[in-house]
Amino acid sequence: MSLLWAVLSQVLSWTGLCRVLVVLGTALGALVSVWTARLLVRHVWFTCRLSCFSKPHADSWLLGHLGQMQSSEEGLLQVDDLVRTYTHSCSWFLGPFYHLVRLFHPDYVKPLLMAPASVTVKDELIYGHLRPWLGQSLLLSNGAEWSRKRRLLTPAFHFDVLKDYVAKFNSSTDTMHDKWRHLVAKGTATMEMFDHVTLMTLDSLLKCAFSYKSDCQWSTSEYVSAIVELSELVIDRRQKILHHWDWFYWRTEQGKRFRKALGTVHRFTREVVQKRRALIRQQTGTDSSAARRRKKDFVDIILVSKDKDGRGLTDEEIHAEANTFMFAGHDTTASAISWTLYNLARHEHYQEKCRQEVTDLMQGRDRHAMEWEDLSNLPFTTMCIRESLRLHAPVQAVTRKYTQDMALPGHRTVPKGAICLVSIYGTHHNPAVWTNPHEFNPLRFGPECTAERASHAYIPFSSGPRNCIGQKFALAQLRVVVALTLLRFRLTPGVNPELGPRSGGVRRLPQLVLRAEGGLWLQLEPLEELQDD
Repeated sequence: MSLLWAVLSQVLSWTGLCRVLVVLGTALGALVSVWTARLLVRHVWFTCRLSCFSKPHADSWLLGHLGQMQSSEEGLLQVDDLVRTYTHSCSWFLGPFYHLVRLFHPDYVKPLLMAPASVTVKDELIYGHLRPWLGQSLLLSNGAEWSRKRRLLTPAFHFDVLKDYVAKFNSSTDTMHDKWRHLVAKGTATMEMFDHVTLMTLDSLLKCAFSYKSDCQWSTSEYVSAIVELSELVIDRRQKILHHWDWFYWRTEQGKRFRKALGTVHRFTREVVQKRRALIRQQTGTDSSAARRRKKDFVDIILVSKDKDGRGLTDEEIHAEANTFMFAGHDTTASAISWTLYNLARHEHYQEKCRQEVTDLMQGRDRHAMEWEDLSNLPFTTMCIRESLRLHAPVQAVTRKYTQDMALPGHRTVPKGAICLVSIYGTHHNPAVWTNPHEFNPLRFGPECTAERASHAYIPFSSGPRNCIGQKFALAQLRVVVALTLLRFRLTPGVNPELGPRSGGVRRLPQLVLRAEGGLWLQLEPLEELQDD
C-alpha cells in the first residue's frame, strides 16, 4: 500500500509541475506577444513620423537597413553616396529597434547641436555600452545632472591649467621620439603610427590626470593594456546585435573579459583618488610649501571643485570623470595626431612649410621644447591640423535624442525619441558645402575662407552646449606633437613591411575613432635639429 501511495504521489507531483510549466509558458508567451506588438506599433509610428525624410532602399519593411551600416572603408563610401543622393538628411531603420535620422548638412546639423542641453539626451545605441566603464559621467549624463557636472569640470580645462600640461606633452613626445630614433638606429625606419602615438597619448594623459609616470611607452602597463582591451571590446559589442542586451552579453566570453579589464581600470582609478583625497585633507589648513609648488593635475582640480551650494563631486563621480578623461582623451587625440602626420607625409610641400615655421620659432633657443605661447604662433601648422581634422575627423558621428519634437528646414520634423545621427564625416565631405571635399587643402582654413564658411560646416569636436569639453586640451597637444615631430623627423608614406607592395592603399577603419585597416605606416628619417646661434 505504501509503495502504491509513493508512486501515486510521484505522478501527482509531476502532473502539478507540468501544470506550473504550462502556466509559466503561457504567461511568458503572452509577455512576448505584448512586447512584440508594442515593438511593431512603435515601428509603424516612427515610420509614419519620419516619412518627411527620404529613405534609402531597404530590403525589408521590418528589418529596414539592419546590416547595411558598415564600420569599414565601404561604409564611409556608402556615406559619400548618401550625401551625394540626399544632400542634407535621410531616415534609417535598424530593424524595428532603432529609428534614426542621418544628417550631413550644416543647415540641418545646427538646430540639433545648438538645442538646449535641457532637451538633449545621449542615446543608448552609441553610448550605452560605455556606461559600465564610464558610469554616470559628463559624457553620459543628461539634464540638470549634466549642467552641474559641466560647471564643476570646466575649471579643469581652463587656459591656466592647460599651460602646465604643455610640459607634460613635451616630455611624452620626447620619449616617443627617443624610441623612434632607437628603432631607426636598429634598422626599423617604417613604423605604424597608431601603436606608438596611442601609447604616447596614454602616457601623457596619465601625467595630466594623475601625475603618474607609467613608463608605458617602453614597458608593459597593466592599466594601459586594460584600457586598450576595453576600447576593443566596446567596438566588438557594438557590432553584434545580440550583445546589445546585458543579460546576454555578460554571459559571453567577451563580457567576462570586459569585467576583468574593467576591474583593473576601476581599481587603479579608485586607489589614486583615495590617496589624493587623503593628501588634500592632510595639507588642508597647513602651510605646506611642497603643496604650493606641486602642479595641480586633473584629479586635484575636480576634487576641490564646488558648485554654488558648496557641494563637490562624490568619489564615485570623480572616478567616472577620471575614467572618461582617460578614455575620451587618448584615442581621439592619437587618431588626430596619426592622421595629421599621414596627411603631411603625403604632401611634402605642406610638410616643409610647417617645418620651416617651427624651425623659425625655435631659432636661438637652448632647448627645443614647445611653450604655451608658441601654440598661437604656428598659423600654417594649425591650418594643416584643422584640415586633417576635417578630412579625417577622429569621431565620425555623434548621436542625440530629444525630449521634444525638433523642427528642421524644409518643414521636416524629428519626432521626440528618434535617434539623430549627426554625421561629422558626411558634413565634412559634403560637396554642397566643401569644394573638392576629398582633397587635403589646408588653405581652406585661411582667414578669408573661414569667415565665409557656414558655422556648422566644420564640427570635429561637435558643437553647441554639449560640445567636447576637452577640445582646447586636444588642440594644444596636437600642436606640440606635430611641431616637435616635424622638427626632428622627415615623414614619407610607408607600407606594412609584412605585406610590402601587396598592402595596397590606406583603407580607413571607423571604430570608436577613425583608424586604418592594418595600421597607418610612415617612414621616418631623423633630422639634425637646428643648432643654436
